[in-house]
Amino acid sequence: MESLAEDLATMTRRPLTPRHVALMRREGVPERVAAGQVVAEAGQPHDRFIYVTEGEFELYDPRTDARVGDATLRAGQFIGEIGFLSGGVLLGCYRAVTAGEILCVPREAMLALMTVNPEMSDIVVSVLAARRRAMLERETASVIVVGPEDDRAVRRIAAFAARNRLPVAFHDPGSEPARDWGESCSFDPADGPRVIVGQSEVLPEATPAALARRLGLAFDAGAAGTFDVVIVGGGPAGVSAAVYAGAEGMQALVVEDLAIGGQAGTSSRIENYMGFPTGISGADLCWRGEVQAMKFGTRFAIPHRVTAIAPEEGAWCLGLDDGQRVLARAVVVATGVEYRRLPLPRLEDFEGAGVYYAATEVEARYARATECVVIGGGNSAGQAAMFLSRSARHVHVLVRGASLAESMSSYLIERLRGAPNVTIHYRTEVAALEGDAALERVTIHDRETGMDWHLDARAVFVMVGAVPNTGWLDGRVRLDNRGFVLTGDAAGAGDRGRYATSCPGIFAVGDVRSGSVKRVASGVGEGSVVISEVWRHLNG
Repeated sequence: MESLAEDLATMTRRPLTPRHVALMRREGVPERVAAGQVVAEAGQPHDRFIYVTEGEFELYDPRTDARVGDATLRAGQFIGEIGFLSGGVLLGCYRAVTAGEILCVPREAMLALMTVNPEMSDIVVSVLAARRRAMLERETASVIVVGPEDDRAVRRIAAFAARNRLPVAFHDPGSEPARDWGESCSFDPADGPRVIVGQSEVLPEATPAALARRLGLAFDAGAAGTFDVVIVGGGPAGVSAAVYAGAEGMQALVVEDLAIGGQAGTSSRIENYMGFPTGISGADLCWRGEVQAMKFGTRFAIPHRVTAIAPEEGAWCLGLDDGQRVLARAVVVATGVEYRRLPLPRLEDFEGAGVYYAATEVEARYARATECVVIGGGNSAGQAAMFLSRSARHVHVLVRGASLAESMSSYLIERLRGAPNVTIHYRTEVAALEGDAALERVTIHDRETGMDWHLDARAVFVMVGAVPNTGWLDGRVRLDNRGFVLTGDAAGAGDRGRYATSCPGIFAVGDVRSGSVKRVASGVGEGSVVISEVWRHLNG
């Protein structure tokens, strides 16, 4: 299966050319460094590009003072990883092994050079992306979470970190590393989850939002000004729009409430997307798009939810869930859909503690060596079941109808039928959830016989129904009778475009759009095309 970036150990090194270095010298400042000097520290702003011109440098663990990996950086190489593009913080610590010299180029100046020098951009981006992959695979983390695996706060952070490609290490409160962190940072690991950044900074809250703010992923409207376009939603359609908006030179912002990838980001394997014959995960696909968009200057705000929209002085004012306001000359609605919440007693009690709406590596851990349930008959449910079958003792797929033929691709149906530890139960539904602090048992109702049966299961994956995320629009645009956004002729948009809504300046693409084909490829296509309509709107 295709994966994120090349392996650092095997990738062919392509150094920046003398011309590239000459361009950087015009914008940067050389700096002499002594042996042992720290030149980049985890948690600091990733606000400069550090190019090695002389000497030897290494990535090291500040806790153990040991080198990470077996490689060093020498003249012609550079320091950092993909967070440089987004303006986040450094996730690694680098120091000089020998005396040497570095060339420090301000981030904005380096991004400008990369924009007009595509070869330079390709070299830098490929290495930075590979570095992030290496950090994830080696479990090299500058963010530490101390807390029990079954704690909901810990699970939320784990899901957020995994889906946003953040290298985070987790330690159970009773472990020796947890005790060491507690001692060095002056807290009792038994008192509740803690998030530590760098060597000693304990965040005030153990939440994804607090972590995002500290790592520079969140949005600060202070000096943002008015964007040409704000894209609400970071799924395939939104990310595609972000790439094309940036490529056209627009000042663009993507607002996403959890992680880039949206619902597609929860898919462990997409095998029918053109160009990836061995398959690609939804998260990897959208992450590649995010990197492309950032390379073109598009900004991302994570995790933020748009709660309101209203006109203001010839622009659109978007209200965010933290009280901030964002101004945009145009808005692209790409909020997609979310799985329906089952009308079951105690559902909220078990959400995040046995009931999940995604099936990634994080959630799969909670189903390891157990019976688990997947509810749904679409492709997402089928992909989840096959993915979970690798680690679960048995996967039970519950389908309300008598067949999967109308809702699931043929290749997935055949794989489910051929998997020895997967059983498809037709005309069934969950009737009850049981357990104390976490899910322990489910009651399953057979709609054909009217009988109930019980299953000891610690994990239920809900992937049924499609509810559009349009509540925040508050009647601003016309919707169909199911709540999906009407566009084009159906919305009375006239000649404003196929993806224009009933309100000039607001467009809709992807799964949230009425009449759209609910496929990743379709969403990517719509996201790319809508930017031409946005351009016409902005330029008359």
